[in-house]
Order: sequence, then structure tokens, then C-alpha cells
Amino acid sequence: MALLERLRARQWRITPQRRVIAQALEGDHVHLTADEVLGVARGRLPEVSLATVYNTLNELVAMGEVQQVDAGPGPTRYDPNVEQPHHHLVCLRCGELHDVYPVGEDSIELPRSQRFGYQLVSRDVLFQGYCSRCRSTGQ
Repeated sequence: MALLERLRARQWRITPQRRVIAQALEGDHVHLTADEVLGVARGRLPEVSLATVYNTLNELVAMGEVQQVDAGPGPTRYDPNVEQPHHHLVCLRCGELHDVYPVGEDSIELPRSQRFGYQLVSRDVLFQGYCSRCRSTGQ
């Protein structure tokens, strides 16, 4: 289900600003920064502010409707794909980022002896490498 549909189902108050921000996060392999969300949102509604983007993204993360992705150097990105458990693959040169579904994901487990009394609620695995474009151009 798309982010905007999920928000409507939750009866979240959808203002014009929130609508264009949620719409900016639609699609496959979407991992936008707050500035990129602002750019897309302003293309649809020019009066959207960066503060509104950050406030909305923070609220969406707190609601569990968007995931923050820290994929190495650079700004935080936001992933609306919270319905399917997945990890991320990032190019170390250009920063291209993809959702990935590795085989054997369920076997990635932290032994109880290494949990230090924590109750685990999630895990985040980041695969890193060089995309074919960066490898071929020597960027």
C-alpha cells in the first residue's frame, strides 16, 4: 500500500503540505534526503518550507510509516518501504541506494550472549560496494 493510502487509513490529518511530502516519497527504491523531498514537494506546492518537511518526516518516522536510512557519509535518507522487511545496498562512490532482500535474511541473528540485556525490535544491515556505472567510469 502506498504511503499516502496508509496515512489516510490511519486518519492522519492530510494538509496540502503533508500530501505533497508524502507524494514525494512514492515509488520503488525511494530514498530521498530532506532537501530532495523539499525539491519535489515545492515542484507541486511552492510554499512548502524545509521546516515543514523536517517536521513531517520526523512525524512519519515516529509513526513507523517512514524509515530513516543512514547509509554512510552524507545526509540521512528516508525510505517509505516499511511494509516489507529489507536491507540496503549503497554505492560507496555515488551514493546510489537500493532496497535488497537477501536470501537467508531470517538467519541474520544476534546471539543472546551478545544482546547485553537488550530487547531487539529491529535490525539494519547495509551492504556496500561500487555500482556498475562507478566501476566502469572510474568515478
